[in-house]
Amino acid sequence: MTRKKITQSSQRWCQEHRNDPYVKQAQQAGYRSRAVYKLAQIHQQDALFRPKMTVVDLGAAPGGWSQWVKQQFQSIRVFALDILPMDPLPEVTFIQGDFREDVVLNELLTALGEEKAHLVMSDMAPNITGNKSVDQPRAMLLAELARDFALSVLAPGGHFLSKVFQGEGFDAYVKSLRLHFKQVNIRKPDASRARSAEMYVLAKHYRSDTALPRSPSIP
Repeated sequence: MTRKKITQSSQRWCQEHRNDPYVKQAQQAGYRSRAVYKLAQIHQQDALFRPKMTVVDLGAAPGGWSQWVKQQFQSIRVFALDILPMDPLPEVTFIQGDFREDVVLNELLTALGEEKAHLVMSDMAPNITGNKSVDQPRAMLLAELARDFALSVLAPGGHFLSKVFQGEGFDAYVKSLRLHFKQVNIRKPDASRARSAEMYVLAKHYRSDTALPRSPSIP
């Protein structure tokens, strides 16, 4: 029974993916993923990007968000991080490794030089098992790790954009961001599938005096 349910779910996803207008649009435009339209719609609503920013893209692979940012704003510096390999993008600095590790953070800080990031953005999500009691804690842990990373690299007044999923831990996560940012908004771009619990939290105007001490690196 379980195997049948998984097969039917996979079939529905494949059919939905094939018929998705954003998938087709991304393929025609040469983008690496449909997720670029989520970012574009958030920017359209919130004017997220401006020339000469420094942006860090966490969990960047396959690189759609970094690709879109560089195409739209040539003067923005983009640093893409992911534990997975990613095909090179013109004028995007890619650092492969686990962003929780000090060696990766130090490589980013060296690349940044004297600057700090104006925006940290994360579209990370765990591998979905279909079990909400497993998937939701994993998703929230990723969002929390991305938040803590952002607090360590953001310039005063900087912004943080993170994917989250509605469910246990969501309200506490939003509340935690309000301790560090002057404004926190919840966004559900049209490109996010309606049936998905996926949301985006946009935290703006970082108050650097509230920075958290960095946790020890993972084993």
